[in-house]
Amino acid sequence: MNYEAFKEVLLGRRSIRRFTEQHVSVEDVQEIIDCARYAPSDTNSQTWQFIAVMNKAKIKEIEQLTWEQLHLKASAADEKGLTKEARLLTKSFGPYATAFSDAPVLIICLATPYTSKFRDKIFDPIGFVDEKVWAEEGIKSSCLASQNLMLAAHAKGLATCPMTGPVLLAQDQLRAYLDIPAESQINMVISLGHPAEHPGRLPRKEVDEILRIVD
Repeated sequence: MNYEAFKEVLLGRRSIRRFTEQHVSVEDVQEIIDCARYAPSDTNSQTWQFIAVMNKAKIKEIEQLTWEQLHLKASAADEKGLTKEARLLTKSFGPYATAFSDAPVLIICLATPYTSKFRDKIFDPIGFVDEKVWAEEGIKSSCLASQNLMLAAHAKGLATCPMTGPVLLAQDQLRAYLDIPAESQINMVISLGHPAEHPGRLPRKEVDEILRIVD
């Protein structure tokens, strides 16, 4: 493996919120999902599924569902006397949370229930951990697959942006709209398309700030 080529892909990826009208093919979507499925997962549980919404009208509908819930949150805040915060929610966070609206593809990342031979034969019988821990295991693996997806998209000349706004605001509405089963967690949504902007690299914490070596 050529490390420098890999690092170029890694450092070159950006979160893109403006896309061109250029079409993204089903084949391209299938190819990056093929890369996503080779992410590591706990006991090879592969707790991930993806829904690729490739209809612009449906993507706009998901945007509208998100805005409706955001306005409800803002109204509730306003009624509590938090007028400034309500205004910031709609003016600042709203456009940020719905920046997928002009993307040709919106990928809904799901975490499916975590199952393994260890859980069935050992963990559950002895009450190893709380049930919520297994939900977290599914999310962790799903996140690893999502990163594979975004790096693969960038390597193909496409752009992505991972977002949780629609999940935080309109999860129930999104679940109903896309007929997502109750046992699947909605992890995040990822917009996908050809970039209409090329932002520079954002600053990162220095390695010494985030690394502690124990020898």
